[in-house]
Amino acid sequence: MSTTTLSSGHPFARKMLNKVPEVTLYFWIIKILCTTVGETAADYINVTKNLGLTNTTYVTGALLAVFLLAQLRLRRYVPGVYWMNVVLISVFGTLVTDNLTDRYNVPLTTTTPIFAVALALVFAVWYAVEHTLSIHSIVTTRREIFYWLAIFFTFALGTAAGDLVAEKASLGYAVSILVFGGGIAVITFAYYALNLNPVLAFWLAYILTRPLGASIGDEMSQKDPDFGGLGLGTTATSYIFLAAIVALVAFLSITRKDQTPPEKVRAEVQPQPAA
Repeated sequence: MSTTTLSSGHPFARKMLNKVPEVTLYFWIIKILCTTVGETAADYINVTKNLGLTNTTYVTGALLAVFLLAQLRLRRYVPGVYWMNVVLISVFGTLVTDNLTDRYNVPLTTTTPIFAVALALVFAVWYAVEHTLSIHSIVTTRREIFYWLAIFFTFALGTAAGDLVAEKASLGYAVSILVFGGGIAVITFAYYALNLNPVLAFWLAYILTRPLGASIGDEMSQKDPDFGGLGLGTTATSYIFLAAIVALVAFLSITRKDQTPPEKVRAEVQPQPAA
């Protein structure tokens, strides 16, 4: 089986170094931290700072547009820019779901399947056009646009699914952490022990880290008689996790431990000889 050769003549097919980090333990730690911040920071700006749901959405959306444009203009993976986009998409995805639920009264039982279908469509079109969903081959602008679209819908879906499990199903935040953490553990076992396809395993785990992080954020920040929580507040929780993200991203910027080896990129984007 071979991958499709990229056409350098198309403006959306300019070849670059891989634009996303290598999937290491650092990747998953920062991803969960970002999803937690997405949950708590949205509440912090919206409620604590009294900016309101609509204004918070506009401000976050504008910031995301600026940083996403900066990301797309780069020709290689830059940890600070990449992870800033993940944080902002996490916050924005949370706000999109919150707007649909709180402002327009769309039930979580509706938004969750809608976002699931939207994500599936992104994957279907991405694969139909590029013949791969591997994050080791994000070496063109077109592939990167598909990648960030998929990331956005994983956050929106994860937010809706997390709220649906924690609140509508009345399981509470702590139990939700166990549910979604257990799901990731099952995927990890299937990948290492049962040879689950690595691309499928990655995206399944990526989707589940969003509700896992959201549940962790709620457990730390909230104090609800029905759903539980430690009651640290959104301010303290947001700053704690942001500090951890900054420290880890600075470490990776210096050590480059999460950069994809060039030979792995070449293996993904060059056609392989027939067996």
